[in-house]
Amino acid sequence: MRGEILRLYKSVHTWTGLVTGMLLFVCFYAGALTVFEEPLAHWASPPIGGSISTENADRLIEMTLAARPEATKDFTLRLATANEPARLTWRKSRNDEVVWSATLGADGELRVERSNVFGVGGFVDAIHRTAGLPLDRETGTTVMGVVSAIYAVALVSGLILVLPSLAKDFLALRLTSNLKRMWLDAHNLVGVASFPFHLVIALTAVVFGLHEPIYDALDHVVYDGRLPAIMRSTGPFAGVKRDEQTAPMKAVAELMAAIAVVSPEFSLTSLQYRDAGTRGALVRAVGEDPRFLSRGGGFAVVRGATGELVNVDYLPEKQSGWTAAVSPFFALHFGSYGGEPVRWAYFFLGLAGAFLFYSGNLLWIESRRRTARRHGKQVVQTTASRFMAAASIGVCLGCVCGLSFAIVSTKWLYGHVEDLEAWRHWVYHAVFFGAVAFAFLRGAARAGVELAYVAAIAALSLPITSAVAVAAPWLGPWAPADPTSAGVDIVALGAALCFASLARATARRAELGPTDSVWSARRPQQLSPCAPIPVSSSRRAAAVGAGEGDDIHG
Repeated sequence: MRGEILRLYKSVHTWTGLVTGMLLFVCFYAGALTVFEEPLAHWASPPIGGSISTENADRLIEMTLAARPEATKDFTLRLATANEPARLTWRKSRNDEVVWSATLGADGELRVERSNVFGVGGFVDAIHRTAGLPLDRETGTTVMGVVSAIYAVALVSGLILVLPSLAKDFLALRLTSNLKRMWLDAHNLVGVASFPFHLVIALTAVVFGLHEPIYDALDHVVYDGRLPAIMRSTGPFAGVKRDEQTAPMKAVAELMAAIAVVSPEFSLTSLQYRDAGTRGALVRAVGEDPRFLSRGGGFAVVRGATGELVNVDYLPEKQSGWTAAVSPFFALHFGSYGGEPVRWAYFFLGLAGAFLFYSGNLLWIESRRRTARRHGKQVVQTTASRFMAAASIGVCLGCVCGLSFAIVSTKWLYGHVEDLEAWRHWVYHAVFFGAVAFAFLRGAARAGVELAYVAAIAALSLPITSAVAVAAPWLGPWAPADPTSAGVDIVALGAALCFASLARATARRAELGPTDSVWSARRPQQLSPCAPIPVSSSRRAAAVGAGEGDDIHG
């Protein structure tokens, strides 16, 4: 391939990667955690006594609507699982952001409280969708749709860039003292091996993030403003008229049986009631079918008063045309198929993706030294290099620390604050922006060590909190309710050990590595972390090699 073409794709890959890398690190790290959204929710959810049988759901609905009639218009019944009883959630009005929750206690009495709107799993998913940007969810998701489009360009240009040496270097991972070569080998290996996964994630994220602008454009260009009406006319509630005449609701078991007739393998998870207690009441029955690729399964619409099926076109077994074609993309993005092996594969692929973006930034920073040395110039760490190094450390480790502390805060703040969801976001952003500021104040070399230790402590705080809950439950946290919760503690302990090892390796690099590197803590003079510092030619340390003279790309 001609040299000028390779240089073009190298430039495209480098700058698209630098523009999107740190935001995508946050998305991929948080996305890896969302694969185990349910175990995280179990770990962070307080234990609830009482029966967990579905039969109690009818009694729960009756008691809740008698005590809180404002819930009648629109409420959701989350069906009982092996670990949690049935639960009702609703808002007092459509414009009210506060969500209320009701369940039956161990004594059979109704318990009503302000709901933890999204829970820990929903919180991590929100960070995954928006990269933790301090924006509303819709705006943040749109921004990440644009970032994902740039990310797709970086993927394709990166693949083209390594094609000439793909056969020779694909499985090459040279674990030598040449750190730059080792990082480049690891970056290329992870990138090429996981290319199909990343391409699917990028393209589906573009659709998820930009679907509203896409619909608006189609409405303006193609449908002349008629798209909303067309969508309503073909939606799941199309043609259904309201009837406010009073009528009793069918039992939950009867509604489940009606759906089982048309889709026996469909497993219900929730029932969303509209206009309960009237002849026109509709129930949106949401569930999953393990035989089909889908995100969040599907749903059917049933008349609450008669059990008559209104619409089954959105059941995985009954989907056709465009819906059937789109659903697998959701499953491929979120890994909601194939059971535990696929979930663990997506977990490690998500972490590998985070590594890919971090290592790309590191390679760009280190390549600045090589370029200067190759031209016989004195090595000067530019403002751009120092800025990128500090930002990479602050954003990446800030995300890691922020997520761990935000998850742990759920147990410590429960019962002490009114809006736990808001507090969780405050904790995350306070830790995240604090880490970014700390990285710029301390410099990349020192902050890389210190924040890695903080990340280890943050991960370790999960099993420590569980241990405190067992030993001293009066302090607030509750003990793990099941083996799933204990599994979260084990994984967090493993993560703490990994971050501690990273901190030690980074410390060795800072103390023994070449002094002309931005990662060196040994500098001839103390300047602002973002100011350019002229430094002497590097010397190769005995314990850590610099890899001078290697022709690598950033």
